[in-house]
Amino acid sequence: MLRIGGITPFSTVDWPGKLACVAFLAGCPWRCPYCQNHRLWQASAGTQDESSLFALLEQRRGLLDGVVFSGGEPLAQDGVIDAARRVCELGFAVGLHTCGAYPERLRELMPYLAWVGLDVKAPWDGYDNITRVHGTADLVQESLDMVLDLGIELEVRTTWHPDLLTPDDISTIGLDLANRGVRTWAIQAYRSIGTTGELADKTVYPFDVPSQLPQLFEQFEFRRA
Repeated sequence: MLRIGGITPFSTVDWPGKLACVAFLAGCPWRCPYCQNHRLWQASAGTQDESSLFALLEQRRGLLDGVVFSGGEPLAQDGVIDAARRVCELGFAVGLHTCGAYPERLRELMPYLAWVGLDVKAPWDGYDNITRVHGTADLVQESLDMVLDLGIELEVRTTWHPDLLTPDDISTIGLDLANRGVRTWAIQAYRSIGTTGELADKTVYPFDVPSQLPQLFEQFEFRRA
């Protein structure tokens, strides 16, 4: 049974190029200071169950391309596996937003996935400074390499706050992603709306991106969000 903190019936931005419904699942093991969904960190934030999602989908057949499971961290709930299977049986494609914290559960979900949006938050040696949990980089690398190995459509996203990442850090991230075979990368400029307010209200701009990075990817986007 899923614990859902909210549902967006129609979205054109959560799965690039697709019209999708987005289910925001409650619970996340990490505490990134720029999180815009921090109200979903606790599992208790799930005020709806999956019946509300599937009732909506029954009414949206032929109108939606797919369903995105977001969060929180959707893989924090083992019920997402069965829910994804049911979504596929209804004829919808399944997308996933994930931080990569649960590679084994991601492996279970793979047969049902058409697209993954995976956060890469920092250079690997500085990862725990963002997540505030020890040992997180290894989990994300395992998740990232798994998606790449299986050839599922992938977008990697990096949120950039100037107090957390330098241009050199962004270069390190970009070069590593390109060397692994990532083809689509989006840098998301920090915005304070919806966050805890812990970070200074600063941002970055397209000209802050090291000039050599965009050409390393088939698709590169700087998002002001």
